[in-house]
Amino acid sequence: MQAHHNKHTIIITGAGQRLGLHTAKALIAKGYHLVISYRTHKPGVDELSELGADCIQADFATDRGIGDFIETIKSRYASIRAIIHNASDWHPENDKLDASALMTAMMQVHVHAPYQLNLALAPALQRFSEQQNMCSDIIHLTDYVVETGSSKHIAYAASKAALANLALSFAKKLAPHVKVNCIAPSLLSFNEWDDEQYRKKTAQKSLLGIVPGEAEGVEAIVWLLHSKYVNGRTIHLDGGRHLR
Repeated sequence: MQAHHNKHTIIITGAGQRLGLHTAKALIAKGYHLVISYRTHKPGVDELSELGADCIQADFATDRGIGDFIETIKSRYASIRAIIHNASDWHPENDKLDASALMTAMMQVHVHAPYQLNLALAPALQRFSEQQNMCSDIIHLTDYVVETGSSKHIAYAASKAALANLALSFAKKLAPHVKVNCIAPSLLSFNEWDDEQYRKKTAQKSLLGIVPGEAEGVEAIVWLLHSKYVNGRTIHLDGGRHLR
C-alpha cells in the first residue's frame, strides 16, 4: 500500500470527529494521503474512507491496541510525511473511574501512545526526510490547561503536560530530519448540545470573546507542516486566556 500515486502520507490519530476530522479533510483536499485511527466508528470515518483515507480502528487504551496499530502502519507505509497526535480522552476526577485508573487511562492515551508511535515510526519519518530533502513532522495536540492546571481535570491536565514535554525530547532526538511541535488549544468549537448560557460564559473566558471553530486548529497544523524553522515549540490557540 505504499504507492498512492506518490502522495505524501500523513497519519492523524483520533480523526473520526471534530478537529481531527476537519484536519484530515483539509489535508486530503491539499493532495495528501491520509491514514487515520479511530476508536469508535462515527459518520466521519465513512466520510474520510470515501475520500480515500486509510481508516484503521485502534483503541489506544491498551498496549495491544497501540502495538497493532504500529504494526499495521509499518506493513503498509515505508515513508511518512507527518504524524499528528490528536487522539484524546477527557475524564474529570468525579467520573466513575477511581483515581488510579483515571490517571492510568489519561497517561495511556496522551503519553504512552504518542511515545511508542514516535519511537516506532521515526525511521519512516526519517526516510521521508532523506528522500524528499525536507523535514518531516510530528505534531502533538496538547491543551491550554498545560499552562494553568485544572481543578476538575487534574489527571487530564497532567497527561497533556507530559505530552508537551515529550515533544521537547523528541525534537532533540529526531533533529534535523523531523520537526516536533505542539499546538495547545482552548475550546475551538462547541458541541451541538451545549446551551446558550454555557456558550456565552465560555466565549468570555478569552480576551477575544469568541470560540473560533476548528478551522483555527487546521490552519495552525498546516502552517507547522509548511514551516522550515520551528522546532520544539508550542502554538497557543486560546484567544489570550492566559492574560485574564
